[in-house]
Amino acid sequence: MTIRTCIVDDEPLARERIRTLLSGEPDIEVVGESGDGPAAVATIRAARPDLLFLDVQMPGSDGFGVLQALEAEIPRAVIFVTAYDQYALQAFEVHALDYLLKPFSSRRFHRALQRARAELLRQAEGDVHERILSLIEQFRHPRRPERIVVRSVGRVSFLRIDEIDWVEAEGNYVRLHTGAASYLLRETMKGIEAKLDPDRFIRIHRSTIVNTDRIKELQPLFHGEYAVILRDGTRLTASRGPENKIRRLVDAGL
Repeated sequence: MTIRTCIVDDEPLARERIRTLLSGEPDIEVVGESGDGPAAVATIRAARPDLLFLDVQMPGSDGFGVLQALEAEIPRAVIFVTAYDQYALQAFEVHALDYLLKPFSSRRFHRALQRARAELLRQAEGDVHERILSLIEQFRHPRRPERIVVRSVGRVSFLRIDEIDWVEAEGNYVRLHTGAASYLLRETMKGIEAKLDPDRFIRIHRSTIVNTDRIKELQPLFHGEYAVILRDGTRLTASRGPENKIRRLVDAGL
């Protein structure tokens, strides 16, 4: 079986490396390359590849936007290739087959390629229609991630969002508190707030977000402020500013 393959990356050297790694694979035929989002959509529609190596950050549209534009024309196997590990969970949530974090080794690349071969063989033996419909449905009704990738020296942690007790701003980072542990994540408060379920997590201060399931008690202070006491005894302050959404808990009778 010949695997028709497209390479999409805005860095020419990155495309060249993938092309070189594929050159020794007799069952791989590179049928198209692109360096930006709109061109990628056009190339993929024209070439109809089985396998797609797809960069995340590109001019015009990111990799997720490319897949959304393709809808039912999404290749049967997609491998994301990027220098930014914060996209890992999002990649898997749109049913990507694998995720290569630059710089990757030849061994890691060929492991991903072998997974692609196995997946394409599995699909050839079955019906892929349901998978394509699932992809389209995922884009039409995107879900918030269930986990957050936290990278520290020598390790990558996958933190379940329901484990988070509260979040605080810390310079150019946010600190995620989970019981006795905490994790530092390079993210803005606005960015992390967008990833959290607003029915569970509320902003109580410009630098604080809290999981409402962890709140034990609210104590009114002065001028509309509240002390927020968590079940583990942590004491936080809800400001009186517009970012404080604690009032809706009070109104709901918490």
